[in-house]
Amino acid sequence: MSVGGGTVIKSELITRLAAKNPHLYQREVEGVVNAIFKEIADAMRDGNRVELRGFGAFSVRLRQPRLGRNPRTGEPVDVTEKSVPFFRTGKEMRERINESRA
Repeated sequence: MSVGGGTVIKSELITRLAAKNPHLYQREVEGVVNAIFKEIADAMRDGNRVELRGFGAFSVRLRQPRLGRNPRTGEPVDVTEKSVPFFRTGKEMRERINESRA
């Protein structure tokens, strides 16, 4: 069930942040946003956990190899081991999201 009904893409996030910070150029805001995303991705690539207090924590989980199925043919397919990103919300974020439901 979707609550907000919309999606905020990176360019819209940058535009919103630039509008709230008129003393910064949009290209500066874009540089900061890209730098933050890059640092989070680099830390996760290196196997580190990234915790933003009140917001949440990004980590990497290992999915074990398994036997899957081709959805078209139904044939068994070997799925190799892989790392997947995982995000767990912080307490403040959960409370803030649920404020609108109360």
